[in-house]
This record gives sequence, structure tokens and C-alpha cells, in this order.
Amino acid sequence: MTNSPTKSWRHGECHCGEVGFAVNLPDSVVALSCNCSICAKTGFIHLIVDKADFKIERGAESLTTYTFGTHTAKHTFCSVCGVKAFYVPRSHPDSWSVNLRCLDADANLQLRFEEFDGANWDENIAQINSERGH
Repeated sequence: MTNSPTKSWRHGECHCGEVGFAVNLPDSVVALSCNCSICAKTGFIHLIVDKADFKIERGAESLTTYTFGTHTAKHTFCSVCGVKAFYVPRSHPDSWSVNLRCLDADANLQLRFEEFDGANWDENIAQINSERGH
């Protein structure tokens, strides 16, 4: 039997602080850098987490949702400052993707960065799903 790493709640927020969230993460995580059109333009760095490991702490009423293409991904962003701190990704529609850049500075994470070729999504999605056990 494999022991799961101990997790603890880390906090984050959008730029203006209207939307706050918490994410339950182990100390060591994999962060994904994607080159698809929206991630490249927004600078989003992904921490993909199970729904049970994520909660909106404040500002849910200030979130706006944007979709495009297949409309599977639900890109949520603060309607006050426009920052996308988290969203439901197309690659893992039953999970959340948290923007590493929106976590509080004291998150104390050991990070390993991986590249994902989202610009060629259809050819590469099997790779990202197999790495997460999906």
C-alpha cells in the first residue's frame, strides 16, 4: 500500500482580493506550463487538483465564466480585476486547475515544472491524462 503525501490548505486570491480560494496540496507538486492560446496569453501555470481539494472562500458572486471551442473548459475570472485564479480545465473537467501565480507568497511548495504542448492539444492530451492516472 502506498502512503499518500500529507496535504495542507494553501490560500490564494485574484489581484484585487475580491475572490479568495483555498487548495489542499502536498508540499511537493507538479506545475504545468501550457502553450495553448489562452494559457500563453494569460501566463496561467496549472496546479490540477481534485474537486474535493478546492474551495472558494469568498467572492463566488463576483466570478464570470468564459468558454470557447468545445465549451468544456469553464474559464472563471474575477469580474472586478479580470484575473483568472482557477478554472475547470478541458483536460480534467471533473477537477480544478489553480493558477500557481495566484497562491499566497507563503505557500511553501516544492515545485517541479513540466511543459504541456496545449497548442497541439488533440495530439498530447493522452500524455497529460496518463500522468495523472486518468
